[in-house]
Amino acid sequence: MYRPKIVSVDTNTVSYGDIDFSPVEALGDVSFYGVLTPEELEEAAKDADFLLVNKAEVTRALVEKCPRLKYVGTYSTGFNNVDIAALKERRIVASNVPGYSTNAVCQHVFSLMLMFAGKTDIYSASVAEGDWIKSGTFCYFPWAMTEICGKTLGIYGFGSIGRAVARAAEGFGMNVIVHTRSVPEDCPYELVGRDEIFSRSDFLSFHCPLNGQTANIINARTLALMKPTAVIINTARGALADEQALADALNAERIAGACLDVLSAEPMRKDCPLFGAKNCIITPHIAWGPKETRTRLVGIVADNIRAFLSGKPQNVITK
Repeated sequence: MYRPKIVSVDTNTVSYGDIDFSPVEALGDVSFYGVLTPEELEEAAKDADFLLVNKAEVTRALVEKCPRLKYVGTYSTGFNNVDIAALKERRIVASNVPGYSTNAVCQHVFSLMLMFAGKTDIYSASVAEGDWIKSGTFCYFPWAMTEICGKTLGIYGFGSIGRAVARAAEGFGMNVIVHTRSVPEDCPYELVGRDEIFSRSDFLSFHCPLNGQTANIINARTLALMKPTAVIINTARGALADEQALADALNAERIAGACLDVLSAEPMRKDCPLFGAKNCIITPHIAWGPKETRTRLVGIVADNIRAFLSGKPQNVITK
């Protein structure tokens, strides 16, 4: 039975030792690596039949140095790091993993939103400092909180995650408006233009891909359209935002806040303008991180390999 040589890189970004990779190991002879430099990646992948990556860049130069390469699989939904044209020229099939993180990302959106609205992180830290003990009262709330019920949630992008966020928002009694590139037939929410979603939203959550039309869509002009009480939520791609413009708007209190799980450069750089910005909550790209989610991811990566081996590839991004 054919057992391809499978090279899996970025493995330590998928698991901290808590995920079972046996579904992948059953399909070939697998070599696991953590995050590699481009030079290390070339050395590791040079004899690979199959290459699995998360954020490692699959460049034309890399592809040219992998003569046996037949298949590339991503441990992700997005694939901006993969040179699709270079793979297609070599007739190398590549697959991604759509939909695996829908519930987890939706959960994180509301984790961020509720933390911002209820100031739970601030109050927890205050209690840990002994402020409640010193308060002399059964409760104290010096930091203003707000209800999300009745607020308008703008959803920029209406794929599976955007839809899940919209459904969850209904449960909180929020009003949902949507901006999307293509008009869906089954959208039960009000569809609005780009500028209108910035101007009307109390919370504006981004769920669109990164491309030429969406890069830096959060910029000085669009931020100026927003209410001073509005909050940006970005769990999609960091480069959707002009980070300096967003930091300027936060520090000048032109908007109320931002909740971010992604940045344009990851890991975060010391000179990131959002580091220390006012009313800015940043989490380290963890929306997709629950164990159940990552277990599902590895299972679908294995399913993609199995489908390719059977001659019926699925989730193909090199069509």
